[in-house]
Amino acid sequence: CFFTFSTRLEDLRVKLENEGLVNISYVVVNHQGTYSQRKFHLLKESVSDYITVYQQDEQQADVWTTLNGNKDDFLIYDRCGRLVYHLGLPYSFLSFQYVEESIKIAYCENKCGNCSYVEPEIDGICENITKKADEKLAEIEPKPTGQHSHHHNLHRHRQHH
Repeated sequence: CFFTFSTRLEDLRVKLENEGLVNISYVVVNHQGTYSQRKFHLLKESVSDYITVYQQDEQQADVWTTLNGNKDDFLIYDRCGRLVYHLGLPYSFLSFQYVEESIKIAYCENKCGNCSYVEPEIDGICENITKKADEKLAEIEPKPTGQHSHHHNLHRHRQHH
């Protein structure tokens, strides 16, 4: 279980970095229970040095309770520290696209206006991501089959900046 999760998380981290999404912090929060604490070293060894593994102390308030989440959730924050997405099961399975897409949206969308944390090259990276997403959407868009068929356009709303 550790190996599958850590491999998929590392694969996602590398994929996003190769697409130009850099300076993203990844943190895995280990469960507070005794079993999880004993297996902490296995979890830590199963992820790369680019992914932080946080060990909760048994005496502290549980991080997941504080964040209104569960142990398999993904919490995605923007560069200003605001929670953008909270994904629970089954949406947090890394075999699906929800986590990846949520990270991309949090990375690219500028919900609060001008941001001092945005680097100039981010706009180009995010334009490419949006273009690829729109191309994928066009591939799956239904084609009219007859004279009386109705064609429904799929719309993707993204904020360009």
